[in-house]
Amino acid sequence: MILTIDVHYKTDYAKTVLLFFENWQSETPSNVVTHITKDVMEYEPGSFYKRELPCIMNALEEVSLEELEAIIIDGHIYVDNDGKYGLGGHLYEALDKKFPIIGMAKTSFQSNTETVVEILRGESKNPLFVSAIGLEKEVVAHHIKNMFGEYRLPYLLKLMDQITKEE
Repeated sequence: MILTIDVHYKTDYAKTVLLFFENWQSETPSNVVTHITKDVMEYEPGSFYKRELPCIMNALEEVSLEELEAIIIDGHIYVDNDGKYGLGGHLYEALDKKFPIIGMAKTSFQSNTETVVEILRGESKNPLFVSAIGLEKEVVAHHIKNMFGEYRLPYLLKLMDQITKEE
């Protein structure tokens, strides 16, 4: 089982979506869980994880992670080439390093070029930036590149994004 997570911020709360799917070739989710967090921290430049990580951890308390192979987040594992953690690295630590974390971002940092693999999907000329902790980033990039869907974002990740933004 693979889990992908995203958080969308509303005026007075955050909506976290957990979308589970069976394997890298899945075309449909096996389960979707939404969680609302009321007391959301303000955004702190350079420390985005401090805002997002509590929302993710609260949502994860509602589900079983027993058969989980990996977790995909919308973001980076590392924010620089020296291994400084981004959201994905902090999530890995918060989960006691039990689950590999995959970061998939639509934008890059100039300071983390060595910690990501750029992939192109579909007809897009804009790469996705894939990183990982607990798995080899090149293996993960191959999986993401070959996920179901013909566009830049794999179908299930785009679906999760759409669900996250629904009222």
